[in-house]
Amino acid sequence: MGAHRRKCDWCGSGTPIVRDMDPLHADFQYWCEECARALIIKGDPIETYRELEGEPIYGRLLDEHCTLKRFYSFATA
Repeated sequence: MGAHRRKCDWCGSGTPIVRDMDPLHADFQYWCEECARALIIKGDPIETYRELEGEPIYGRLLDEHCTLKRFYSFATA
């Protein structure tokens, strides 16, 4: 299934912008912008991720909403 046809694993309707490269549960790897923002605000951001749309949307969400000083890594391969 191509990324353009995939839906968010959490809400089932949004277009994924980020993939969790080290998920706690294999069923929840792809996240839309709204669900990813909710994770960050809740205090449970994705730590090892890959941007899917070619733009750093998730990186901007981390900059805007994350108050924790953790190390996040963008997966390039």
